[in-house]
Amino acid sequence: VPFSTAEEAAALAADSEYGLSLGILTGDAMRGLALADLIPTGIVHINDQTVDDEAVAPFGGTGASGTGSRFGGGRANAEAFTETRWVTVQGEIAGYPF
Repeated sequence: VPFSTAEEAAALAADSEYGLSLGILTGDAMRGLALADLIPTGIVHINDQTVDDEAVAPFGGTGASGTGSRFGGGRANAEAFTETRWVTVQGEIAGYPF
């Protein structure tokens, strides 16, 4: 989906009932972090991809994503998943494959 501004991109990404994990690739890591702040998700990776999600890290997502959507709905898990957000930031875009 084409967009013209970071704010428009954030609005497009946030316009979903899902919000599990987000990856932002950018030449400016701090600008990517500011953009991530506008998009509700459970996990954020700046200059990395969601393949790095770890089972031992707090995990839940927002909206209809994550454990809340599978086991009792968002209301049942709201307390467990509303405060924690995992964010990774790298100064440069990671190379794939590893």
